[in-house]
Amino acid sequence: MAELRDYTSLRVGGPAQKFVEVGTESQIIAAIEAAGDAPILIMGGGTNLLIADSGFDGVVIRITNHSLQAEIDACSGATLTIGAGEDWDDFVSTTIDRGFAGLETLSGIPGTVGAAPIQNIGAYGHEVAEFITRVRTYDRQKKSVKTFTNQECEFEYRNSHFKSHPGRYVVLDVQFNLREGELTTPITYSELAAKLGVSVGEKASVTATRKAVLELRGQKGMLLNPDDKDSWSAGSFFTNPIISKEAAAQLPADAPRWPTADGRVKTSAAWLIEHSGIHKGDAHGGARVSTKHVLALTNSGDATASDIAELAKSAKRAVYEKFGVTLEAEVNLIGITL
Repeated sequence: MAELRDYTSLRVGGPAQKFVEVGTESQIIAAIEAAGDAPILIMGGGTNLLIADSGFDGVVIRITNHSLQAEIDACSGATLTIGAGEDWDDFVSTTIDRGFAGLETLSGIPGTVGAAPIQNIGAYGHEVAEFITRVRTYDRQKKSVKTFTNQECEFEYRNSHFKSHPGRYVVLDVQFNLREGELTTPITYSELAAKLGVSVGEKASVTATRKAVLELRGQKGMLLNPDDKDSWSAGSFFTNPIISKEAAAQLPADAPRWPTADGRVKTSAAWLIEHSGIHKGDAHGGARVSTKHVLALTNSGDATASDIAELAKSAKRAVYEKFGVTLEAEVNLIGITL
């Protein structure tokens, strides 16, 4: 019986009732169909999961397909179709090595290509939704392959049609459109601009931007390192809250505020946590708030899933009591509630 702690970046999680690794599209579909009506958990890199100590009472399907199709056009750039099991950062690195631009600010995000559209991953001013043209999935309900256009994916901040319909769609591959070029689009994120030594709104080298992003993520403990327990995390544990203008007006004057297209305001989960009395290095059992970034909850070596959940609950409670804002987990919780 597979212990799921061996397959997650948090290194916690109990046994799977059944565990299957699949490396081709036909194997993925066959494993899903063989599961029947049993609960299934799709795993890629295991980097965005907090699985209960009791494990998963169903079928865990770990996807490792690495298929690649590429069409290059001088006018429209590159159309790349990538298997769901491909490591995300390996893919980003390859696109930059081949002279394509667009994904450089998304460097270093842990996980697989298949997870990227589900979560609509993003960083430093960009989201993956900007570059996806279609997503091919297996629809468990209709027992058939279904392809989604970008618009049909219903991308929102850290959300998508797939995330809104948990358990129904399994991503098989993702198609991206990237432009050829050596320069980024204008840098909009002030922290990244400062790291690059440019002004906000200026462009920068794609390769230099990837290097800067990796360095920034490393400084925050957001790059997985087997030798650094302070990086044994699932990345950002909470999403940045999007709240009403009225709620944003109640926050302290120095709280970050970013207006959204629908008239609401996004604020910083990290800022709220830091100013609610939670500190870097705070611990519960074997779980610890990263010493580098309060948004990362880590396994200091002997944590249980319950330890990490309790630490998350304490941060969530502190923010609500201090600011009246409810934090939502970015990490997928399996058998655990906050």
